[in-house]
Amino acid sequence: MEFPVKTGNPAKVETACLVIPMYQDGELLPTAARLDDASERLVGQLMERGDFDAKLGKVQMIPFAPGLSAERLLLVGLGKRDKCQEAAFRKALDATFTALSDLPVEDCAVAFTDVPLAERGADWKARMVAEATHRALYRFDAFKSEKPPAPRLERVTLLVSEDSEAGAAREGARIGDAVGQGMNTARTLGNLPGNVCTPSYLAEQAEALGKASRGALEVEILDEEALEALGAYSLLSVGRGSEQPSRLIVMKYLGAENPQEAPHVLVGKGITFDTGGISLKSGEGLDEMKFDMCGAASVLGTVEAVLGIRPKVNLVAIVAAAENMPDGRATKPGDIIKTLKGLSVEVLNTDAEGRLVLCDALTYAERFEPASVVDIATLTGACIIALGHHATALLANDDDLALDLLDAGEAAWDRAWHLPLWDEYQEQLDSNFADLANIGGRPAGTITAACFLSRFADQFPWAHLDIAGTAWASGKEKGASGRPVGLLTQYLLDREGDAVVETDVETNAE
Repeated sequence: MEFPVKTGNPAKVETACLVIPMYQDGELLPTAARLDDASERLVGQLMERGDFDAKLGKVQMIPFAPGLSAERLLLVGLGKRDKCQEAAFRKALDATFTALSDLPVEDCAVAFTDVPLAERGADWKARMVAEATHRALYRFDAFKSEKPPAPRLERVTLLVSEDSEAGAAREGARIGDAVGQGMNTARTLGNLPGNVCTPSYLAEQAEALGKASRGALEVEILDEEALEALGAYSLLSVGRGSEQPSRLIVMKYLGAENPQEAPHVLVGKGITFDTGGISLKSGEGLDEMKFDMCGAASVLGTVEAVLGIRPKVNLVAIVAAAENMPDGRATKPGDIIKTLKGLSVEVLNTDAEGRLVLCDALTYAERFEPASVVDIATLTGACIIALGHHATALLANDDDLALDLLDAGEAAWDRAWHLPLWDEYQEQLDSNFADLANIGGRPAGTITAACFLSRFADQFPWAHLDIAGTAWASGKEKGASGRPVGLLTQYLLDREGDAVVETDVETNAE
């Protein structure tokens, strides 16, 4: 996909389709006004006659426009001007590219950088255009014998009214292109069935990323023998009942100017299918437990985005991968296991397995002496009850890290909500027989799950993202969302920005 940026007279832009965002009150944005003049007031007359009502997300094709070099026009409604903020802007983009994906066009030109949004520049708007393009063109049809026609769109030209904004728009589109590709990778991994996307398959995908990076990404795969020697018995306990061997996948990207700079670590839960183990889940919606590796998928998608952008940061990405199945060897409720950290855990519920793979991965992260660690997991159904399907739950042992992630979520429009991690919740994990239990009862289930993980994250700034409500959709639109690749990538870009500021401060001090 190409995202060139063009300034100048929009009436002379040669394209298969020219996309014009419109307000419901009829006020024309700069590009629309120039096109209106060049087309003998075509756009204005359509609005005045009521032939197009610019309600939010409504689109209308104009097959021919006199005076313009474009073959056709697509009018897109932004709704009322005073209500057109980030959410409405993104909804208009989704409507646009959904419509374009069904048209026989290979290229289009869009004027969305004209839309004024408080504190959002051309770079942010261009990034949202690129992400929306990838989102709308995504198809998962690998297992269909008769595939529908693939979208033909290959190039989206960003029309920029001010020459001074062209550079920012190019950079925004470059980042959005990489994030969009990373999100779609995460979506595909999430959508794959459990008989294909196994722990070994995730390891193969990591190795493929490393090979394609031409040396930029180092990949190490720890198999069950290596995990046994390491002492990662908690991770291994989850996969004991499965024929699929567990894996710990470690990816290293050294992009900072100083390769010894403390890395930022991402840890993804990769339960490629979750039956609940001996604590067997009910049958309703059980097919969706293939999505229980979406934390791992988001880590792999973020790594792909980072490889596309190449920020000057050091990153270690860890995926703890296992399949949770019941058989004669499976971990049983009441069993006590030893973790890599040395703590013993009484397993009261084998369906609380995500924290059992993550705790060993968090302990493994200590060896990198990280600047920060963020784990991402479809961890608790309680998170869906608390926050629904809009916000990712965020819990952290460091307030600065929590604020950085919240800011990244706002910037990427991939938002999170901060929940407490108070000591009072920790006592719910008390066990009569081990150092701690793996569940803390029904009250505050999302918080006590994070409390469990916090016991293994005491050596570094750490945050936990529970994406149980945001990683996938059910029903007619069933499928993985690719979240929170946008948030995670933005977080890493922000750390690059912090490093630049610190360098400038040190230089000025000298």
